[in-house]
Amino acid sequence: MTDPATSRQDTPGDVTLPTSPETLLARLDTLGIAYARHDHPPLFTVEDSKALRGDLPGGHCKNLFLRDRKGAMWLVVCLEDRPIDLKALGTLLGGVRLSFGSADRLFRVLGVVPGAVSPFALINDVEVAVQVILDRAMLDHQPLNYHPLVNTATIAVSPDDLVRFVESCGHRPRVLELDAACSG
Repeated sequence: MTDPATSRQDTPGDVTLPTSPETLLARLDTLGIAYARHDHPPLFTVEDSKALRGDLPGGHCKNLFLRDRKGAMWLVVCLEDRPIDLKALGTLLGGVRLSFGSADRLFRVLGVVPGAVSPFALINDVEVAVQVILDRAMLDHQPLNYHPLVNTATIAVSPDDLVRFVESCGHRPRVLELDAACSG
């Protein structure tokens, strides 16, 4: 299956986000989560990120917003080079049939647009409707890099602080070995 993390998606120019990047960073400060912020031109794909990040250290990640036919939703957070096969991932998650969530659903539930998806968007999932899957291999990298609700910046956090942030949003992340869900 095609992985949209590697296909270009345009971001609407005048979208008002439910939570600003500044509000997110203030929340990280309140939680005592250290981060490093790197501003950059808009990044829409993994290829954009690889081309423009320079020597930014740590694990670089992609985020897949998925749903099944019954409306259940997942945010799968993994290393950027993981070639995820949705059929195999669905089997790993208990036999569900997965597809990518629409841009409308993404904005309604996580408050971000395509190209800016990250675990930090869970700050907007006030109904705790999204199940969070973290790639076990990703958590071995120090630091981890994600967009702070917009694709014009990247923030780096420790794996422990990432998990602490996700839990502070009311989610209980499942840490899974995703090798069985990789194609190729």
